[in-house]
Amino acid sequence: MQFNAITAFTLLARGVSAVAVLRFGCSQIVVERLDPLVNPDVSPSPHVYQNAFAASIPNSDVSEIANCTSCTFSEDRSNYWTANMARNGTYKRVGQMPNRFLDGEKGGMTVYYTSPYDGSNVTAFKPYQGFRMLAGHQEQREPGGVTKWNAICFRCFNKANFSGDNLAPCSDSTVDSVTLPDKFCPGGIRTTIRFPTCWDGTNLDSPDHMSHVSYPASGTFENSGPCPATHPVKLPQLMFETRIFNDPELWPEDGSQPFVWSTDDK
Repeated sequence: MQFNAITAFTLLARGVSAVAVLRFGCSQIVVERLDPLVNPDVSPSPHVYQNAFAASIPNSDVSEIANCTSCTFSEDRSNYWTANMARNGTYKRVGQMPNRFLDGEKGGMTVYYTSPYDGSNVTAFKPYQGFRMLAGHQEQREPGGVTKWNAICFRCFNKANFSGDNLAPCSDSTVDSVTLPDKFCPGGIRTTIRFPTCWDGTNLDSPDHMSHVSYPASGTFENSGPCPATHPVKLPQLMFETRIFNDPELWPEDGSQPFVWSTDDK
């Protein structure tokens, strides 16, 4: 299985018919200029990722090849990776804060698998060879393109260790935003990445890694938004959560937002 901020994956699971959330942590291992999905066989890649291990990925089920994991479940042998954040103008990587489930780790991420809140059925990811999809778009710089809270959102924490965080990710526009926070966040900046939850039921991939999947036609996965007629098969919600350090010394004197993604996206 292969995952990143814009990613491919194969998953072995059973269909879900009730509300359920599976949440676990994965530690950070490497940081390198490789993206086997967007830039296969290109080394170095034009941008940097955390935990992308090679310039290409095999066509077979990676979970059947792997013999270890960096995640809290030893049975999960997926390869998860995410984009890096940097300070604008310097391209110096901004470090991740430790994963909330892995004390003592450097960086890492939290992975969620979620069923619809109304308990409706979803179709399990099958062990197909080559099923891939992207979340977000590396060239998009303007708002729009997906429903507001579907792809990526940010939350500014005023206290350490997610203190006072009792709201679901990307659930409340008073604390979440689709842009990076415009102020120093003592508890760090959390990034939540949500993947499409509707599939055309036929194609395992598409040239852009996006056309064969879709976000709900309206609403969100959490509020049981319906899938479009072109992509009628509902998939489980896959979501990544990472948190970056927000050192006050990184902020310019004029208070302007100092961070960019590794694709030069502000």
